[in-house]
Amino acid sequence: MSHPVQPARRSTLSRRGLLRGGGVVAFGGLSAAALKLPMFGIDAIQACADGGIAKDVSSSERDLIISNWTGYIDPRKNKNGTLAQFEDETGISVTYNVDVNDNAEFYAKVRNQMRACEPIDRDMIILTDWMAARMIGLDWIQPLDKKKVPNLHANLIESLQGKAWDPDLVYHAPWQSGLTGIAYNADLVDEVGSFEELISRDDLKGKITLLSEMNDTMGFFLKVVGADPGDFSDTEWENALDRLKQVKDDGHLRQFAGNNYLQQLSQGVLVACEAWSGDVIQAQYDNPNLKFVAPEEGLALWSDNMMVPNYATHQTNAEAWIDYYYRPEVAAKLAAWVNYICPVQGAQEAMLEIDPSLAENTLIFPDSDMLSNTWDFMSLDDEQQQKYEGEWADVISS
Repeated sequence: MSHPVQPARRSTLSRRGLLRGGGVVAFGGLSAAALKLPMFGIDAIQACADGGIAKDVSSSERDLIISNWTGYIDPRKNKNGTLAQFEDETGISVTYNVDVNDNAEFYAKVRNQMRACEPIDRDMIILTDWMAARMIGLDWIQPLDKKKVPNLHANLIESLQGKAWDPDLVYHAPWQSGLTGIAYNADLVDEVGSFEELISRDDLKGKITLLSEMNDTMGFFLKVVGADPGDFSDTEWENALDRLKQVKDDGHLRQFAGNNYLQQLSQGVLVACEAWSGDVIQAQYDNPNLKFVAPEEGLALWSDNMMVPNYATHQTNAEAWIDYYYRPEVAAKLAAWVNYICPVQGAQEAMLEIDPSLAENTLIFPDSDMLSNTWDFMSLDDEQQQKYEGEWADVISS
C-alpha cells in the first residue's frame, strides 16, 4: 500500500529545493555542465601529516563558524530562538553562514584547500549523506569527542543509526532529514501509488519528471528491477540504468528536474513526479491538491549532517552546538520551523508543548510503519563513484 501524507502547518523556504540551482534539466542540456562537476573526478586520499588537527582555541575564543543550507533554522534574530538561546547559554558567538546551496558546489569551493591541508575557515559544515561519506573517506573530517556529545549518542532516532560510512557516529551528527517519494496533482490524475506506476502508467506518459540527483532516482530504479539500493552489484546497476533508458526512450519522461518541478506540477504541465518531502510541504500551502505519497517501493531517507572539517579551531564549541541541538526541547523548537524530519528522540513529546498538531505530522515525526519501508543509497568508493556518475550523466544528458 502507498501512504499519502499530510503537510505541516508552517510554510518555509525549502532547503532541498535548492539542491540543483539550475532548475529543470532538459535532455541534452546537462552534459557539458555536469562533466565539470568535481565529483566526476577521483580525489586520491592524501592524509595530512598532522592529521588535519589544529589547536582548539575554544576556551579563549568563544566563537563558532558554521556553513549550512537556506531555510534550515528558526529565525536567527528572535531572542527566544534556538540560536540566540545557544549563544546566551554558552557565551559562544555564532557566525551562521547560509552558503551551502549544493553539495557538489560546496565541495568545489573547499576541495583545493582541503587537499592542500589548509583550513577552510569553518568549524562546522552540514552536508548530505553521500557527500558526508565522501569527505569522511578522504580524511577531511575530524572525529568528535564522544564525551562532549552525549545527547547525540543518547537521542539519535533509531532509523538514522548505524550508517555504513560512519556507524558509530565518530564523524557526523544528523542535523535534519527528509524523504524522497512521489508527488502528484490530485486535480488531474488518480493517486500514483508506486514508482513502477510513475514510470509506466499510460495517463502519465510525457507528463512526469525524475530528479537529477543520481542517488535518489537510481535508488528507485534499483528497487524497480528487484535490487537493494543499499547493497547492489554492477550487474544490478546496469539493469536499473537500462530501465531508465527505456523509460526515457519511450517518451514517458518529460524531463529530469532540479528545483522547480512542483511549480510545473501545480500548473498542470506535469501530473506527477519524483519529489522531496520538504518541497511538497511548501507547495501545498498554495495548492492543497498536490499530494506526497510514500510509494510501494518505499521512501529514500536522507540526512544533512553536521561535521567538523580539518583544521577547525573551535571544535569544542562545535561539539557544544551538536549536544545542544540534540536536547529534545531544542530539537522540537527547531522542527516547528523547518518542518523536516527531526532526528532527535523525545522531540515529538516536547512538540506537544509547542504545537500538538505538528507532533502528529508524519513528515516531521515519521511513524514506525513509514520508517520500516525506507532505504538509503549504498556508500560508493571513488572508483564506483566515478563510474556510476559518468554513466548516469551519459543517460540524462543524451
